Amino acid sequence: MATSQTGPALPERLIPPRDGVGSADVEAEAVSRPAARLTADRKRQRSGDEARGRAMRAAISVIAEKGTAGMRMSDIAERAGMSTGHILYHFGKKDRLLLEVLAWSQADLWARFQEAADRAASPAEKLDVFVRHYLPRHQGDERYALWTQVLAQRHDAEGRHILTALLDGWDERLEAILREGRDVGQFADVDLPEFTIRAVAMLSGLSEDVMFGRSRWQHTSAHTFALSALERELRPPAEA
Repeated sequence: MATSQTGPALPERLIPPRDGVGSADVEAEAVSRPAARLTADRKRQRSGDEARGRAMRAAISVIAEKGTAGMRMSDIAERAGMSTGHILYHFGKKDRLLLEVLAWSQADLWARFQEAADRAASPAEKLDVFVRHYLPRHQGDERYALWTQVLAQRHDAEGRHILTALLDGWDERLEAILREGRDVGQFADVDLPEFTIRAVAMLSGLSEDVMFGRSRWQHTSAHTFALSALERELRPPAEA
């Protein structure tokens, strides 16, 4: 890029050949230089993405273990194998850390959900995938513990906007599955917004049970219970 110090940049095809170097050689070199720069840029981006992911995973782990009050940026840095300055580079101010980490965590989880949903052969299988990704995997699930920590904080208008968008993201994904199942005749013709509200409320309640470690989920599956309850309501009248 040209600057006031360097003057305007010439198109590479207009740069005169150096002594002893033909124009064809220069053109070949001009083609290879952008390709080399692009490769280097991609490598730096991958490296930056990997470092950010490592920092985010470390933050999730520290928050789940120590809570927001006992968490220090140095704890995250130590767990991620980075310097505290590097962590500050990724997160900025500490008061925005929770939202940053939660947004990253949800984007990562939704990517995993979408990969699994794309492999599903039917809306019923997609519903199974949704329930599996919504519920915590076990008591103390770090992703769900992060949600609990974030929702317990006081947030400004921007923070509430971010949280609302993340919560709405789950509703939108479920409603899309329900609509697809209804349109192909696999699900009953339910009121989609109303059913979605009830379904997510049930899943949230079950999630709290699992995270608390209630004994009734020690010998049965919350996933199986939730999926069975949803499928009963969604069964078309002819199959009821």
